[in-house]
Parts: sequence; structure tokens; C-alpha cells
Amino acid sequence: MSEMEFVRTPDERFANLPQYPFAPHYVPVPCAAGTTLRMHYVDEGSREGRIALLLHGEPTWSFLYRNVIPPLLAAGLRAIAPDLIGFGRSDKPVRREDYTYQRHVDWVRAFVESLDLREAVLVGQDWGGLIGLRIVAEMGDRFAGVVAANTFLPTGDSPPNEAFLRWQAYAQRSADFSAGAIVARTCVTPIAPEVVAAYDAPFPDERYKAGARQFPMLVPIRPDDPAAAPNRNAWEALRRWHKPFVTAFSDGDPITRGAEGVLQQEIPGALGRHHPTIVGASHFLQEDKPTELAAAILTAFV
Repeated sequence: MSEMEFVRTPDERFANLPQYPFAPHYVPVPCAAGTTLRMHYVDEGSREGRIALLLHGEPTWSFLYRNVIPPLLAAGLRAIAPDLIGFGRSDKPVRREDYTYQRHVDWVRAFVESLDLREAVLVGQDWGGLIGLRIVAEMGDRFAGVVAANTFLPTGDSPPNEAFLRWQAYAQRSADFSAGAIVARTCVTPIAPEVVAAYDAPFPDERYKAGARQFPMLVPIRPDDPAAAPNRNAWEALRRWHKPFVTAFSDGDPITRGAEGVLQQEIPGALGRHHPTIVGASHFLQEDKPTELAAAILTAFV
């Protein structure tokens, strides 16, 4: 098996981004055929502070959390926000078949182990939850709580909604797959042109977009999907999770609407807790209502 081919977005693409003053940090994560990929992350706040691990989804990167991080730091937390492989300043395999659900889980697991994160609260939105909930289920001793924001852990046993199927088709057929345009169209809040450009910064051309194109195809929508059984196993672990579990869903997300009720019902750590509905936000609630999301995250630190 040959080594995995990947590209690395030039640093100059990330110069002078709005409201993103964070210094870059990197860790190596192992991959197939001896390839090592470089994974970028933001790491802000006191090293003695409790950790909020902020996982983004599709097709964004850690830039998504730029306005969520300051309130967390003000509360004395340490905020760590990695870029998933294929996104942001992290390396990007160029073949779509090199991206699998399991590999994404493995890459984040390697990241958590590399930084030796302990007593962290995982915050997962979109694919940040699909990956993050697997990580919590498999590495529960490293986490003290969970905040699930507009996300779920699908097993393929229930059919996806029409909004997701339309999004999946768009990601495959769109001739101009622009992350910035996708975020701008999805948000309730108007997005400034320089912010749109920042979401596009990791993707100079189509060669860099393999991960972003492939992500929607990795969501298990059939019971026999390769990720279905591991996700069912993760659900079994989550049904034994008694540590804090908070859902922070927006009131205007067509993709994940209703999933919060299942999470609240099935996971013991969610019982009896306040689960805020983020009013006036769509799928990317970090853009629409960052302060409200930060407040919801803080409730998981008990």
C-alpha cells in the first residue's frame, strides 16, 4: 500500500483573519501506510484551567469557535479547538476514499491521547458530535461532561430527513463547493465578506476539498453502513453515561431538529439538567449566537 497523498494549505492563506488572533499549534497523528498527518489546533487559556474541547463539523474549522472562546477564557477555562483532518490548517488527504468515519474517530483519539487530555468537557457540533460522541463513548474516563450542539449519533436504523438528503446531494453535485457560501446561506445572522473568505481560506482549490466533499457520504443512513455497528456500540456506552450531558440546539436547524429529545431521553447524564434552546440561530449556532452557546457550555462544568 502506498503512502497517503495529502496537501497542506499555505500559511499565508490564514494571515489577518477577522477575530481569530490565536497562535497555531500542531500534533502529528498516524495514518495509513506509515503516513503521519499534521493536525492543527487552537489552545488558549490557563494550562491549569478545566478544558473545553471544541469540535467543529462540516465544512468549517476552528475559526467557527472564534467568538465562543473568549467567554470561556473569561470563566477561567482552557479552550482547545482542533481542525479535523481535511479542514482548516490540518493536512488534507487528496483522495476521497482516504476519508472514513473510523479514520476521523482514530485521528481525534490520537489527538486526545497526544495532548493527554483529562477531565475535559467535549463540545461537538455537526460532525464534531458524530465524532466526539464516539470518542466520549470509547474514552469516557478522559471526559467530565458533554455539550451536544446541533448534532446526533446516527446508526442508519432510521431514515435521514429530506433536509439532509438535499445537503448530501448538493455536496456531491455542486460545481463550486464554497465553505464560506455554505455557512453564509445557512446562518440567520448576516455574514461579512471577510468572514466568508475565512471559511474558504483552507481550500485554495478543489484538490483541497476531498474531505469536505466526502463528509456527507460518511453519515450512516443504512443499518449495514460500516459505521452503523460502532455507533450502536457507542450508544450502549452513552446509555451508561451519568456525567453532565447538555444539549444546546438552536431553534432553526432543519438538519438536526428533534435529535435533542432523543439525546435527553436516552442518556442518563442529561436527566434533570437544563437544556437551553438557542433562539434565533440556525445550524451554525457558533456564528449566530456565540455568547449563548458559551453560556450553555459553562453549565456542563459542575
